[in-house]
Amino acid sequence: MTQPTQPQRVAVIGGGPAGLMAAETLAAGGVRVDVYDAMPSTGRKFLLAGKGGMNITHSEALPAFRSRYRSREREVGRWLDGFDPQAVREWIHGLGIGTFVGTSNRVFPLEMKAAPLLRAWLHRLREAGVRFHMRHRWLGWQDGRLRMATPEGELLVDADATVLALGGASWARLGSDGAWAPLLADLGVEVAPLVPSNCGFDVDWSAHFSERHAGAPLTTVAIAWRGAGGVMEKRQGQFVVTQGGIEGSLVYAVSAPLRDQIAEQGDTTIWLDLLPDLDAARVAQEVARPRGSRSMSSHLQSRLGIKGVKAGLLHECLPKEAYADPAKLAAALKALPLVLRGPRPIDEAISSAGGVRFEALDGDSAMLRALPGVFVAGEMIDWEAPTGGYLLTACFGSGRAAGRDALAWLGLTR
Repeated sequence: MTQPTQPQRVAVIGGGPAGLMAAETLAAGGVRVDVYDAMPSTGRKFLLAGKGGMNITHSEALPAFRSRYRSREREVGRWLDGFDPQAVREWIHGLGIGTFVGTSNRVFPLEMKAAPLLRAWLHRLREAGVRFHMRHRWLGWQDGRLRMATPEGELLVDADATVLALGGASWARLGSDGAWAPLLADLGVEVAPLVPSNCGFDVDWSAHFSERHAGAPLTTVAIAWRGAGGVMEKRQGQFVVTQGGIEGSLVYAVSAPLRDQIAEQGDTTIWLDLLPDLDAARVAQEVARPRGSRSMSSHLQSRLGIKGVKAGLLHECLPKEAYADPAKLAAALKALPLVLRGPRPIDEAISSAGGVRFEALDGDSAMLRALPGVFVAGEMIDWEAPTGGYLLTACFGSGRAAGRDALAWLGLTR
């Protein structure tokens, strides 16, 4: 009597969004799936990201959406071809979770929380036969078998294929510590250094300014910086002054080019437009109006609403003599120079850049050229994106692509 053929086994290492999506895709393809994670539970960074409102994806047109991935638009675009933002929403609806589009065109679950979505997803994965192994830290390979450190000691695991979805190097306490990078590099995989992305920056504030304004939000400002080829670029939004620098949504949105400039030059300068809703001519006109016996500070507050942290920035960054020159003062209100000394540490960043280079992959596949049968997904690959749902959507898409590529390598798809 012929014995039934055992299903092939795939190990997914990493229980974040990319790993879970790979596991779902693999289970649907008929293989036995085991998910291993070093943490006591899955999706810890995913849950933290959802604390302030779970931003799943973005509803803007796909060409604009794809452009957010900058130099990796083509490569990440392949993941989106298989799982675009609309498909992400439909997938979430299939979990019984409704979604809505916010005023910023960002897409959120109706409850604005990550936990219900993760619970529904894990339930579906377990129903599909996916098995989870917590507190299993991947250590590499031994004689072709996966080495795992567990509370009971070291374990060797057999797998017909492996998907690595170990994340980048931000928020190490949640599991993404980048410890995998030297392991893969030692095996001949091209790995770019891991660097902070969507990060804040250090500024040499005076003690007086820092003590007075740390934590103060700047809600109507713009940042200008010198982009590629020296062309000035500008973006409006909001950010926060910290004790030693700046952070917040606007800063994160422009952090990639600023980080790269600092790496090349040692520091970089940005220009703050403290009055982005007024043109330079109007600002110059208001500054030059007669002020009588009022101080210039009172005049700026009365005519242009410059007070609090904006007034503090002017005093911090502008030479005292400039206050006596209306033209220079008006120019500074529209382009106040601020020197950034360096990005904040990678462990504080929302995400990271660097990791497995696309050149280390086998063509358009997620498989590592140096390690046949080993596939990579998510933030451990060298791409980056701003916040706003772009990170999560690409992680979903790359996990799905890695799962499909593994199935194809195992001969389970045409």
